[in-house]
Amino acid sequence: MTVRLSSTRAAAPPRTLGQAWIALTGLSAVFLFEMLDNSILNVALPTIGRELSASTTALQWITGVYAVVFGGLMLAFGALADRVGRRRIMLLGLIVLALASLATAFVTTTGELIAVRAAMGVAAAMTTPGSLALAFRLFDDDLLRVRATTVISTVGLVGLAIGPTAGGFALAVVPWQALLLVNVPVAALAYLGIRRGIPADASGELHRDPVDVTGALLGTATIALALVAPTLFVDLGAGSVWPWVAVVATAGAAVLFVVRERLARHPLLDLHLVARPLVSSGLAYKAASGLATAGLGYLVTLQLQFGWGWTPAQAALGMLPQVVVLIAGGALIGPLVRRLGMGATAWISAIATVCGLAVFTALGPLGYGWVALSLALVALGMRVVGVVAGTNVMRGLPENRTTIGAALVDTASEVTTGLGIALSGTVIAALFVGSIADPGWTGAQHAQFSAGVAWAGGALTVLAALLVGFGIWRGRGAAAPTAPVAPVAAG
Repeated sequence: MTVRLSSTRAAAPPRTLGQAWIALTGLSAVFLFEMLDNSILNVALPTIGRELSASTTALQWITGVYAVVFGGLMLAFGALADRVGRRRIMLLGLIVLALASLATAFVTTTGELIAVRAAMGVAAAMTTPGSLALAFRLFDDDLLRVRATTVISTVGLVGLAIGPTAGGFALAVVPWQALLLVNVPVAALAYLGIRRGIPADASGELHRDPVDVTGALLGTATIALALVAPTLFVDLGAGSVWPWVAVVATAGAAVLFVVRERLARHPLLDLHLVARPLVSSGLAYKAASGLATAGLGYLVTLQLQFGWGWTPAQAALGMLPQVVVLIAGGALIGPLVRRLGMGATAWISAIATVCGLAVFTALGPLGYGWVALSLALVALGMRVVGVVAGTNVMRGLPENRTTIGAALVDTASEVTTGLGIALSGTVIAALFVGSIADPGWTGAQHAQFSAGVAWAGGALTVLAALLVGFGIWRGRGAAAPTAPVAPVAAG
């Protein structure tokens, strides 16, 4: 096999196939941490609540603070990595992750655990965007890039699938702190793989523009508020004033961010780059898949347990089509790209997510078979989009802006994931009279719940379709920028 490397790394030592696999092992470990972390922690929340005497709000923030810090800081750290080095920021982030995970062993209060989770969110913001950017720069060939990203994402999705089950069994014999201490060996493996397998960034791959501190603060505030607002709608309901205050604050921060980036001499995020067809279309596809996956997962969970009376164990089995497709669907990505090309593969898979939502909305009430089909369609679309759309965003950017591009990809998915859950929960709460968790629903409440699920599914379908339509429109005739490539054969 021949590994062709980018000409911008001509000064780096020759790379063998073995070194490339060492690098992929390290990058896969990073993605494993991101996908495994919250899923495995959710299993331990009841135990944590009992041992630390945590309130419901505190338990929500134990998981929520990670997402807010992670999503809010990705753009800032992505921009910094494009200036000082992706590999350097990623290695520092892995050290932060290991130290924060070790600190879990000494936690005695919910406040301390929330602080540890915030530190882990910082580590995730430092490492996650770099994993896609470094995987992209390993190879010149788009198919090899797709394969590398598929390997990395498959490892993470396996962790996501087995994490809750493994965590549940582990809690029978070990304390809950052990579930977070597992991040220490994961961080060590990632550190060794990246340090040994990936050379330091060449000067031609970086830029030296000053960091736009004001833009970074506004961007962080915008994303953090955008992630907090949906949780307020779910927790307090649309009748409370605070969710709407958060929405207005989010919009205000976003406007100020755009104005700042348009006027700044050295903006944190060059909006002209975001407007490039490959970039804007790829981000739209990623946003649609994040919205569809999170929203459908939330609605199906409610439908199976509250609507049909399934036990939690039965509902977990009912989600298996999604898990199986997420893991096995990676085998389809390479053949699809070879046959259809990157652009067509991206929009066809994005349409699959919309079709899955439409199937659930229109036919889901008729039986579980239709629910299983909708889960499989959305999972397949998300699986392919996750790799191909992300690669397209990288292809559409200059080489010294790839980490900020990867941060944009992750941010689009993170924000729309929160939006999908919040929209679903808010619509159902608006139509359902009483507490959805109370047993013994009346006939009217069953009808209200069914109507809420239908309206929420319809709203998600329309929003996802609009995002995919925008992506298709922006991606028409888009071509990646070309540059001369000096192949380096190894292995």
